[in-house]
Parts: sequence; C-alpha cells; structure tokens
Amino acid sequence: MVAPETMFTFLYDELEARDAAGFVHVGDRFDDTLRYLTRFSGSDDRYAFVFVGGDAILCAPDGFERQARREFTGDYVYTPEDLRADTPGGRAVEVLAAYDADGTVLVPQDVPHDAAVRLERAGFEVASTDVVARERVVKDPEEIEALRKAQAAATAGMRRAETVLAAADADGADDALQYEGERLTTTHLRHEVDAAVVREGALPRENTVVAAGGACTDRHFRGDVPVRSGETVVVALAPRGPHGYHGALTRTFVVDSDGGWERRAFLAVESAQQAGLDELAGGADASLVHEETAAEIGAYGFPAGYGDTGFTHGAGYGVGVSRRESPDLRDDTRLEPGTVLAIEPGVYDPSEGGVRLGDLVVVTDDGFEFLGEYPRSFTPRA
Repeated sequence: MVAPETMFTFLYDELEARDAAGFVHVGDRFDDTLRYLTRFSGSDDRYAFVFVGGDAILCAPDGFERQARREFTGDYVYTPEDLRADTPGGRAVEVLAAYDADGTVLVPQDVPHDAAVRLERAGFEVASTDVVARERVVKDPEEIEALRKAQAAATAGMRRAETVLAAADADGADDALQYEGERLTTTHLRHEVDAAVVREGALPRENTVVAAGGACTDRHFRGDVPVRSGETVVVALAPRGPHGYHGALTRTFVVDSDGGWERRAFLAVESAQQAGLDELAGGADASLVHEETAAEIGAYGFPAGYGDTGFTHGAGYGVGVSRRESPDLRDDTRLEPGTVLAIEPGVYDPSEGGVRLGDLVVVTDDGFEFLGEYPRSFTPRA
C-alpha cells in the first residue's frame, strides 16, 4: 500500500501503526466526524466512509449520488447501484472485501453498534481509534478560511443584536424595553439575530443564545423573557457556515446601566479574556490559559469554581465542524499552531445576571489571530 499524499495521510499512518486493514465510519448528516472526513453535507439516512488500500471511499445514500460526487474530497463514490448490501455497514463490508482486506478494522468510538456488529460478523476484528478527533484539533488553511466565513456571519448577527438594543426604549415602571412599538423579548431579539445570520449564508441551527437578567446564568438559555433596561443581555452565536464549520462570538450589553454589579463584572471578564489571550502561542499549556483567566477574575473579587456564582466554566474550547470540540482549555495539553479556540470567560450571579465575552481565534507560533473582530461594547451602539 502506497501512502496517499492527501488529507487522509493521517488515516494511512494510523493503519500502519496499528497494523490494521482499514478504517470505517457510519453516520448521517448530523455526524461531525463523518462531515470532517467527507466534506459531504449528507442526508438524514446513514451512509458509510471507508479508508482501505490507500483509497478514501464514500458509499453515498440513495438519491444523493450527484451531491456526493460534487462534495466528497476522497477517491471514489459508490452508489447503491454499485453495491449489493442494503445497509451502510453491509456496504462497508463489501468495499473491504473488494480490496481483499482482512484482520483489524479501526472505527471511531461513536460508530453505530449495528455497523460494528456487521463488521465483526464478516470476520473483522473491530478496534476503536481517536485518530480523527486528534487530527481535527489543528486546522489547515482551507478549514481556517471556512471558520473565518462562519465568524463573519456571527459578526453580522451580533451587529443586528446591538443595533436593535441601541434603538430600544424603556417603557413603563418595570423598565421593559420596546422596539418598533412592541415589547422586546429574548425570543424577538433572537429572531432578529438569526435572520441576519441567514442573510450572510450561514445557519443558526438553534445555536443562538439570547438571555436577559437572571436568565444569563443559563449558558444554553432558549426561553422567552422580557429585555429590561439596567439588566445584562448576553448574546452568544455559533452559526454553521455552508462548509460545515462554526463561528463563535459572545457579547454582553446593558441598556441604561447604573454602573453597578454589571459594570464591575464586565470589566472583570474583559480583563480576564485578555489575560487568557495573552497566554496563547504554539507550545503553550492549555490549562495555563484557563488558570490565568480565572486568576484575573478572582482579582476583581469574583469566585472561580463550579457553583452558580462567579466564573463557573472553562475559559474556552476548540471550534470546528463541531461547535465545541477538543481541546478544552482546562485540560493539561500543549496548544499547537493552527488550533482554533473560542476564548469565552464569564461571571454570573443569579440575583444580578451574567456577563460573558467570547471570540474565535487561531493559535499561531508566537501568539494568536482573531478570525473576525467585534468591539467589546458594554453599552449597545447603533
């Protein structure tokens, strides 16, 4: 077998190191590992990817043959007409048999059970590998450009959120905000944001979080509450671009702040994010980025831990075809140039609200580069 000079060289190397005959994965369009391997946006039906004999092969689902040939970055696309089996696992077995493969077949840990059973019944020894997860950590230039485009959509969505908040007025004794004659709620604001993201050619995919007041302590808030003056409003976007890669942008705004808890929290988080960014560089310890971020928040008098008050989560995480992937900045691992991270510290208090700031960056040899910049404005601006 000759080593391929393609994006699949890492699979070839893993097969050589493990003395394995091939690699198989099965999934649908929601499987990020499969999206990474194939660049095929897929269907709701499962399909198989096989790497054997130095060739990368996609067993396309029925009705998606043309799309598969257009999008797949590997060597061959087999259609249902090319194969006798009627299941993805069976088709993978057929492909392996066509290459006279035997012995061990490597699969990701999340390969569907029925596909693994089909491989075992065909006489293969099935062994798991995390090689794809490891390979996904460092992005190549094409991936970084895809991430940059997704971040441009996130920026457009954030611009819309800030514009709406800047134009809103307080109404009545409860300080609820009005926008264009209607009460502004988190759902209304989220719809405005998502529409701007779609106009930029990306999909929100229910990844947009808009929270206000006490709801800001829920980092995955999807409810509907009024937006009021003097309260924090957290807007977090993670749109998915047409190439399957995500953006990551988070900002916190306050309309008509009185300069109390929320202002002090904003200054703490802004300073903490910069402290974390300052630690980024090729070879840096990921956990040190988190530790420096937490220490800076602590210097402003906010606790750092895992309760419901203060800095309650990690300083950041990897971003790619998954909105959250390796590495987690709390892990004891070395950062490599080309690693893309969301640096996103926050401070929370159930009785006050929450403040979070997040940006998408790529680690370089001697620092980092923003994949899209957006101002850190405490007061929303039109």
